[in-house]
Amino acid sequence: MGEKKLYKIGELAHLAGVSSRTIDYYTKMGLINPETRSCTNYRLYSDETLLRLKRIEHMKREKYTLEEIKSSLREWSAIGQSERVTDKLTSLHIHLEQLQKEAKELGPMLEQLKPNQMKKLMKKLTPSTAACIEALLLLLGNSQS
Repeated sequence: MGEKKLYKIGELAHLAGVSSRTIDYYTKMGLINPETRSCTNYRLYSDETLLRLKRIEHMKREKYTLEEIKSSLREWSAIGQSERVTDKLTSLHIHLEQLQKEAKELGPMLEQLKPNQMKKLMKKLTPSTAACIEALLLLLGNSQS
């Protein structure tokens, strides 16, 4: 296996599209942590940290506060699963919340469709899409209990 790629703060900031000050702030808040330090005492961050940083920025765009993001990340980490599973679950959680918002917006539009328009729309819904929606609904139901 190849060596793990590590980034100095400036490289990480550039890749994530944020400032070095933002990374400093997130580090102080405990949202991200350096993987290690270089022999010259630079903080070095991993690819996992880059993904986490991108997830944080995505959640900010979705109007979550930093405290909500920190709490969400802490909750998912407390599950005790691997970081990869945690990343996927957090990402899915964000997407599910966005889908809920969009579904609420779509409801009134669907009510205005004529029955034949609704039939045409439903025919376009492929079986795999329907199965995915059903799985999401099940997951949403389980997450709300």
